[in-house]
Amino acid sequence: MPVQTERPHLGLHCLKIRHLGVTQGGTAILEDVNLHIHCGGITAVIGRNGAGKSTLLKAILKEIPSTGTVEFSGHDGRSIPRLRIGYVPQSLALDPGSPATVLDMAQSLTSRWPAFLPPRKKDRERLRAHLARFNADSLLDRQLGRLSGGELQRVLLGVATLPKPDLLVLDEPVSGVDQAGLQLFYQLLDRLKEAEDMVILLVSHDLPYVRRSAAQVILLDKTVEAAGTPEEVFRSAAFAHAFGEGTRPEGGEG
Repeated sequence: MPVQTERPHLGLHCLKIRHLGVTQGGTAILEDVNLHIHCGGITAVIGRNGAGKSTLLKAILKEIPSTGTVEFSGHDGRSIPRLRIGYVPQSLALDPGSPATVLDMAQSLTSRWPAFLPPRKKDRERLRAHLARFNADSLLDRQLGRLSGGELQRVLLGVATLPKPDLLVLDEPVSGVDQAGLQLFYQLLDRLKEAEDMVILLVSHDLPYVRRSAAQVILLDKTVEAAGTPEEVFRSAAFAHAFGEGTRPEGGEG
């Protein structure tokens, strides 16, 4: 994927979260979360299990009720009411015997062409060309249930970015992916952050990757315990408390 040399608006898109809270069954899952996230790099959300990371994503995506405000502003500083969001989940529950192909899924999510009709040639070529950027064009006619974990996640990343979103949300997208697939996915994500003007919000347990590639890190434990560059967050007392005093910033979890 070619890297653009001129991106005059890079960093001007902004996701603003103010006083966000989520309560479920009378228990506060998130309290007074305040974040200011710019485009042009990866913002990683880390924290212990049960810290509320996936809940935060669901609140941003408006999948669950929350208090506070979530606002996305454009280059002119004005709020964008119809936000384009791309989403890559941890995994999909797929029937290995289903005849549905990558093309079927991609067309159903990115085109208004009726799913029961054969795909139009122009749609097929458009999807093939886009998936080529994610090393997934050869998978177009493969059944979804026969893809490896890494292949499926590359396909989902490709579909999530067509059309280009304002906000790309990734919820532990390499969970269960083997080492080769993990490295390829990370390479694609790194290229994407360099080439595209979008906010990328990543929930991850892979601390070495976060330290190496994230522009901003949010340490969450019901609320924001630390925020800043990877170096600032990894050396904070909140990080040591969350992951243990023996955790080494140089290599993630030690």
